[in-house]
Amino acid sequence: MSFNFYNPDIKKFMSEGSFGIEKESLRVDEKGYLSRTKHPFENDPNIDRDFGENQVEIVTDVCGSIDELYTHLTQLHGTLIKNLAELETGRELLWLFSSPPYIKSENDIPVASFKGMLKGKELYRQYLAKKYGKKKMLFSGIHFNFSFGEKLLRACFEEHGKTSYREYKDSVYLELAKKLTRYSWLIVYLTSASPILDSSYFRDGTAGKTVTTPYSSVRCSDIGYWNNFIPILKYENVSAYIGSIQRYVDKGLLKSFSELYYPIRLKSVGVNSPQNLEKSGINHIELRTLDLNPLSPVGIKKEDIEFLHILILYLMSFDDAEFDDDEQIKAVSNVKSAAKYDDDTVIEFYGEVLSVKNCALRVLDNIRVFSEKLCLSSAAENIEYQKDKILNNKRYAEIIRNKFSDNFVEKGLRLSSDYVKNGCREVASYV
Repeated sequence: MSFNFYNPDIKKFMSEGSFGIEKESLRVDEKGYLSRTKHPFENDPNIDRDFGENQVEIVTDVCGSIDELYTHLTQLHGTLIKNLAELETGRELLWLFSSPPYIKSENDIPVASFKGMLKGKELYRQYLAKKYGKKKMLFSGIHFNFSFGEKLLRACFEEHGKTSYREYKDSVYLELAKKLTRYSWLIVYLTSASPILDSSYFRDGTAGKTVTTPYSSVRCSDIGYWNNFIPILKYENVSAYIGSIQRYVDKGLLKSFSELYYPIRLKSVGVNSPQNLEKSGINHIELRTLDLNPLSPVGIKKEDIEFLHILILYLMSFDDAEFDDDEQIKAVSNVKSAAKYDDDTVIEFYGEVLSVKNCALRVLDNIRVFSEKLCLSSAAENIEYQKDKILNNKRYAEIIRNKFSDNFVEKGLRLSSDYVKNGCREVASYV
């Protein structure tokens, strides 16, 4: 399953799509401890809660371009940090890192509170707290949601023309999910930004000591945000995909589909449920391995969103190999390996054992060739931006480790305050 981008009737639609972001962040007081106040944005549909009462989640509208998405995210983020700074209950800041700030103890982590018909959401969070521990649930990140433009899918379907459009569309996203899972290590390697933790994450009563971990992304590492087993998923069709997750629910390994902590999820339009996915089909794909990037005032660089789109297009330009059980296990293992700080860490990719650094450079060169053949100048420029991170010590985790390895939380608070003062603009000394 691939898209023939050399067909001019297809190529002209390749930049189109729908884009969205869900961005989790913690609210903290001016001393760097978790906020104990109620969620202050009850009436804003774009600012929700995640696991904790103090864990806000910006949910952008569905946007027709990355420029529109980034503008909307910036507006929401600017409003959020301004309102937090002016709360009647006392000034608060938005914590910039995926790794949590000072933690007094698990008793200081309030589970999000819901009432009435939404009470089940609170009970589910209490279940997660008991199973995984509240501290682990504080790791925050970004989910990138994407769907292909309807004109692109229709043009590709007309060229393919073997099944119904609904079946074709589902098969495209199932294929993309396999490929993105296989390549998720690359996303982690290029965007990881959580190499340090405060000592209070490991031991209560020790707040204030910065711990330099052996990871570039603690959140995506083997001590991070994962299920207690590696799921094996089926991609033959939507029913098989749903059934492969449902079996873990039936065995009691998962409470629900939402508990699948996996690099990629497939989602329907509207309510995210297996019933709706079966009925309506796949509407979009969700990439879940992005750390918050404190070097950007909104938590993510625009160049990295653009790269995700380029990567998706590249992956859809070729037919992939079979993604059997062993390959799925390797894919998850590669993500955890790419989350290590040492870029000489090896991964196994398409049968070869390579350092994650060399493998990343090879893949980026392949994407550059793809973009040049299609005369995608902006894509070629973006690939050079990604390669520059690797070749010139500009990976976000490396910058953060150098600049925040002492007094991690204090420096993080100062940077948060600077972003408020600068109106959500970058701070030169940290870029």
